[in-house]
Amino acid sequence: MTQPNFNKSSDGLLPAIVQDADTQKILMLGYMNAEAWEQTQKSSLVTFFSRSKNRLWTKGEESENHLTFVSGALDCDQDTFLIKAHPKGPICHTGTDTCWGEANSPSFGFLTELENTIQSRRENPDTESYVADLFKKGINKIAQKVGEEAVETVIEAKDDNESLFLNESADLLFHYLILLQAKGYRLKDIVAVLEGRKK
Repeated sequence: MTQPNFNKSSDGLLPAIVQDADTQKILMLGYMNAEAWEQTQKSSLVTFFSRSKNRLWTKGEESENHLTFVSGALDCDQDTFLIKAHPKGPICHTGTDTCWGEANSPSFGFLTELENTIQSRRENPDTESYVADLFKKGINKIAQKVGEEAVETVIEAKDDNESLFLNESADLLFHYLILLQAKGYRLKDIVAVLEGRKK
């Protein structure tokens, strides 16, 4: 990592954006001077310079909701930190996970949106909803559909029609997400298992 340019600020303070190292959620914004940056690396607890207290301030020194330092990076101008950390408890003084009031939970972009749609269809069944109808037919039918889509994906993998292969792969993933929820799980649970296998 290049060296931070504390001279870019008249008060020697640089903004520090803190991001959860696992979920990638932005947690808070603080300010660091050279001493705070050094203390963060030395103690492995994210430390800022508090403008209101006019002193170094380690996040969680009163609440015990610490930020365990994982890594730090600088932007292209060397005057803004991106700090990755593991939070212990809510980060905002209001009691929320982030200073923007967001829940600090894993997100897989569109796939999380799709999971939420599947959940909504299950909880608010509509006679015209394919997903609701599949849940109504039960776990055996859902598992059967996953098996059928898996076979069709394998068949298309052996051919050269990329469009058919991608469409069958999408069908397989879609029905697998339904099966996960039928069993009471979501993608984050599978990711946790995979992460546990890291060596």
